[in-house]
Amino acid sequence: MFRRKVFKLAGNKISIFDQQENLVLFVKQKAFKLKEDIRVYSDESLNQEMLSINARQIIDFRAAYDVVDPSTQEKVGALRRKGFSSMIRDSWELLDKDDNLIGRVEEDSMALALVRRLLSNLVPQNYNFTAGGNSVASLKQRFNPFIFKADFSVHNGGGGIDPRLALAGAVLLMTIEGRQE
Repeated sequence: MFRRKVFKLAGNKISIFDQQENLVLFVKQKAFKLKEDIRVYSDESLNQEMLSINARQIIDFRAAYDVVDPSTQEKVGALRRKGFSSMIRDSWELLDKDDNLIGRVEEDSMALALVRRLLSNLVPQNYNFTAGGNSVASLKQRFNPFIFKADFSVHNGGGGIDPRLALAGAVLLMTIEGRQE
């Protein structure tokens, strides 16, 4: 489960819990940066960085975000927003380390996406992660007007998608798309 406070002045902080509600990861988005800089840590002490998610450019209309393993400095893959189509219904592309398309992340429904744009966080968001036409993960928001909570699950073994890339996709949705609220 992901948990993020709704009313935050600068930068997001997200706690990620396992099914027993033990903290397993902590996300910090650096505030006031021209290019997005999001870090995933093993806990709130921020001592052990697990993933780094960085925007390639300042303008994020069709932005690409590189996902890097800080322990090896290897690029895990990238996520790229699908420009105009994301204005109505959030749509992202999952890219491998060489920027080849390997999957997609899309908001669940065009009709619900339009309603969400009008009613803000009154209608929970749901995202489907697909690879090769098969569902490989999902992010489903729980309704709570004060604390943003969402459940993330990987199914079908992740369909060959690196689990760190899928996790980074969920983190991006919680931080970048979360600004629409």
